[in-house]
Amino acid sequence: MPLSDADLTQLAATVGRHLHAHRERLVTAESCTGGWIAKAMTDIAGSSAWFDCGMAAYSYEAKQALLGVRPQTLETFGAVSRETVIEMVSGALVNSGASVAVAVTGIAGPGGGSPDKPVGTVWIGWKQRGGYARAEVFQFDGDRDAIRRQTVDAALKGLLPR
Repeated sequence: MPLSDADLTQLAATVGRHLHAHRERLVTAESCTGGWIAKAMTDIAGSSAWFDCGMAAYSYEAKQALLGVRPQTLETFGAVSRETVIEMVSGALVNSGASVAVAVTGIAGPGGGSPDKPVGTVWIGWKQRGGYARAEVFQFDGDRDAIRRQTVDAALKGLLPR
């Protein structure tokens, strides 16, 4: 069953309660979701208590300027890679007042895929200020909307205790 807006809103509210309880503030660095994670979080009333800011960095230039992703990283590994998402999530923390960050980069389709990075390939990174970045690759199915919804879902779930 596809993820609904209500599913994402409920999950965002749960993440917000967790952040608030731990006195943390979130920053998002988004490529393939274009700000959807930030939107889901700020749809929750009172989110200003735990949401710092969101950066939608779609182009190589924006990833470099807003998040400090190195040109060599993009040239060597591409935008959709573990290396890039780690630099994105780290740069989001450097360029914000947040204590925790999530970053996403992927291929939502319908075009843009390749044999080694097919449509639906998404890297998600999470990091707490002063900690180490954690990154995970996902292979989502469906159309562009479904892939983006699954990305938002996985990004938010990764902010909750395991």
